[in-house]
Amino acid sequence: MRVCIFTEPHRGATYDQLLRAALHAEAAGYEGFFRADHYLPMHASDGFPGPTDSWVTLGAMARETTTIRLGTLLTCATFRHPAVTAISVAQVDQMSGGRIDFGLGAGWFGREHSAYGIEFGTPRERFDVLEEQLEVITGLWSTPVGERFSHQGRLYRLDEAPALPKPVQQPGPPVILGGRGKRRTPELAARFADEFNLPFTRLDQSEVLYDRVREACEKQGRTRPLTLSIGMAVACGRTEAEARNRLSTMHEASALPDEPTITGTPAQVVEQIEQYAAIGATRIYIRMRDLDDLDHLDLLAAEVLPRLT
Repeated sequence: MRVCIFTEPHRGATYDQLLRAALHAEAAGYEGFFRADHYLPMHASDGFPGPTDSWVTLGAMARETTTIRLGTLLTCATFRHPAVTAISVAQVDQMSGGRIDFGLGAGWFGREHSAYGIEFGTPRERFDVLEEQLEVITGLWSTPVGERFSHQGRLYRLDEAPALPKPVQQPGPPVILGGRGKRRTPELAARFADEFNLPFTRLDQSEVLYDRVREACEKQGRTRPLTLSIGMAVACGRTEAEARNRLSTMHEASALPDEPTITGTPAQVVEQIEQYAAIGATRIYIRMRDLDDLDHLDLLAAEVLPRLT
């Protein structure tokens, strides 16, 4: 099981806080450092000091880290034109020396769209945007150097684009798709993704959803392996009391439904993570709620990572 850190700076975080956590995670031996792509918090908070842009942040981090993988869970398709996204992500992949994983999602939080005047649309419309953006982004990245890329879709039209810059990773950074959708999410993952991620999902439900995406891969005749991953909130402590104290900071009023949490001593945390490994997950994103709790990162690195990797 490969272990990454997942952060939610829309809850209120500066770039300096994110960078400090990323450098700490890199030194501690985590595989990756990922961030959400939101402009408002979902819980009761003013979100101070305000949102940070995902790809501006990751571009800066790319120059200040050396080994840790960087990426989004998930870039919101409604926020940016796909050609702009393709250029930005390719450039950040160059800046990192090929350490970017690219997550893309349809978007779901309407309030942040209305707050900043961004068109939201119906779920069907947002999935149409997601599908066509995947076609454009992967098409631009995979077009050979010296050739042009054109796309005449219903939502986007590109005419003889030079398809530059090129990412270091070819045919492009690994694509992560995720979510609990029953039909289009598995279909798009089977077509475009290198990794399928489930966010904060119970074990029994995860097994059903993993099977669904496996079935979609079989229907499309996909032979390329698909990584299965899980994102989970984790509250670990050297003692059960310390774990309960960390867990208490995770319960707050939110626009999101209650989410399962992995909690306990290091041995108990390992046991719970291994249950996800048993149903096929090979990568876990541990949600770091408190960016200043670097002791939590150290504890997990010392007592949990060695038992998983």
